[in-house]
Amino acid sequence: MGIVSVAVGALFRARALLESHGKVRPVPKRSPLLPIFLIVLVDIFGLTIIIPLLSIYSEHFGATPLQATLLVSVYALCQLVSAPLLGKASDRFGRKPLLVASQVGTFLGFLLLARSTALWMVYLSRVIDGATAGNISLAQAYISDNTEAKDRTKSFALIGIAFGLGFFVGPFLTGFLVHYGLSAPIYAASAMSFASIVCTLVLLPRAQRPPQAAPKPDVGPGGQRLAIFEWKAYAPYFTRPVLSGLLAQFFFYALCFSTFTSGFALFAERRFTWEGHPVTPREISYLLGYVGLLGIVLQGFLIGKLVKRFGESALVSAGFISLIVGYVILGPCRDIPTLLLVSTISSFGNGVLRPTLSSLVSQNAGPTEQGVVLGLNQGLNSIAQILAPILGGVLIGQSQLTLWAWVAAVAALVGYLLARWGSALIPHMQGRARTPTA
Repeated sequence: MGIVSVAVGALFRARALLESHGKVRPVPKRSPLLPIFLIVLVDIFGLTIIIPLLSIYSEHFGATPLQATLLVSVYALCQLVSAPLLGKASDRFGRKPLLVASQVGTFLGFLLLARSTALWMVYLSRVIDGATAGNISLAQAYISDNTEAKDRTKSFALIGIAFGLGFFVGPFLTGFLVHYGLSAPIYAASAMSFASIVCTLVLLPRAQRPPQAAPKPDVGPGGQRLAIFEWKAYAPYFTRPVLSGLLAQFFFYALCFSTFTSGFALFAERRFTWEGHPVTPREISYLLGYVGLLGIVLQGFLIGKLVKRFGESALVSAGFISLIVGYVILGPCRDIPTLLLVSTISSFGNGVLRPTLSSLVSQNAGPTEQGVVLGLNQGLNSIAQILAPILGGVLIGQSQLTLWAWVAAVAALVGYLLARWGSALIPHMQGRARTPTA
């Protein structure tokens, strides 16, 4: 009941936010933002139900640790190639049709995953899901198209709320449903994915950007997109002062985060026991749900105050330090109380770094570059999700569990040291002017 209360309360807060801010165009009768919130929320539920389960689920089909973590890499590789193509197709054919296509791919991927009888089917399910993975970016583009520039930050905050609720509720659902079998949470994820398709078809207006004689000065995340192979177009962003450092920091944060999320279930299964047996997806899910709850508290109630008090630059440094400390302790950790301490420490870093670094990257790009920079950030995240699971799978497969955790700590350390070229160059007062959103 407590989880339901949190979810219902968040929905009412989201509705109040929608009703209180700005005009929406060009939808005639109802705001598209509440349907978008529901769509993203349901998608995140599906994703976070799978995260604690996927590696251990694949082991039941004979997967080695490397083969299990490669499932994350395969998904990320497919997403890296397909996301810009989906984005460009949505520019031509409209956001809603491509959003539905993306959601159908997710639904089919989950359904195949739940009904898998061999490891190759598990891989195929991740290829299907990754090749159509564009739900979140298309939702962002829809918001950008249908809200005024002055209201866009508040609108994107809804996606942050959905992420927070999803990473809290999803793992708890897995912990409960896994009692009925490892495939039960996956069937639940497919059902939620189907529900998001229905939400899109029934609730979301098919709105088009109105024709204009000249390009908009603020194209937002729905603006220009670059394909993965357009290296020359991306290169200038890595030569700019401050922005290049921020992008590098974001990449090493993503590398740290991906190392942890792709390998933690396998690490915990081999390192910790609960009531005399190795921990199962149930215990892992409850731990991740606890981390999600801390994320809601941080991003929902504290991050704005922290930014105003200390500035974004100091917050980025503190976030990296918390990850370094947390994962250094995690390496030799062998008991549940210490693991809870590690989770509490590292949750601060994960809670502040993604929204803060994303906000700083956005602030240091021009108004007509927001779409490209958003895509570049997502691309760096996908590259991290390709590389980190490979290294993690090799280390865990060789029983180098402590070293695996310390790889995440080293990635966070590099991100911290790169601050002198990135976040450390941001004036303190800039942090006071703008609060980051996830």
